[in-house]
Parts: sequence; structure tokens; C-alpha cells
Amino acid sequence: MDYSFHPDADQEVDEIVDYYDSIYDSLGDAFFSELQNAITRVLKLPDAWQMVWPSARRCLLSRFPYQLVYQERPDGILIVAVMHLHREPTYWVDRL
Repeated sequence: MDYSFHPDADQEVDEIVDYYDSIYDSLGDAFFSELQNAITRVLKLPDAWQMVWPSARRCLLSRFPYQLVYQERPDGILIVAVMHLHREPTYWVDRL
């Protein structure tokens, strides 16, 4: 199964990696690796994660306070948001 990022979610990833790299060298790489692990879990079992909207699910990252919000579509997984857990919980809904 393939996956893609919504353009805003792609920008979120870049901003998060830059933020963590500004705190500690290579921490951004650790975040990105954890994100890739979450994507792999979603691709293996896309229906295993909690519904957060009628057509979207979330997968929590293990080491960082973020969740991957995604939608299963006929052509694959669309990653709608990479959201901090303390952010407005539905800011990404207009991306669906």
C-alpha cells in the first residue's frame, strides 16, 4: 500500500524536524525515524487505530507527543496531519 502527505502535513513534518534539531543535534532525525515507524504500522494495519473523525484515524508516536492523523483511500493512505497532542484537536479537518 502506498502513502502520501497532505501538503500541510508535509510542512508540519519539516517544521517539527527543524524544531527538534534546534533543541539537540540529531533529535530531528530521531523524530523522523519514529514517524516512519508509525507510518509502517499504519500501512500494515490501517484499520487498527482509533477513529478520530468519521473518515480519519490516528496513530500515536511512541517517543514524541505527536499523532499521525490519516485517511484510508482507494489509492492508499493520506497523512492528513502530524499533530502535537496538545494542539487544537480538529484544526486539520478541512484537509479531508
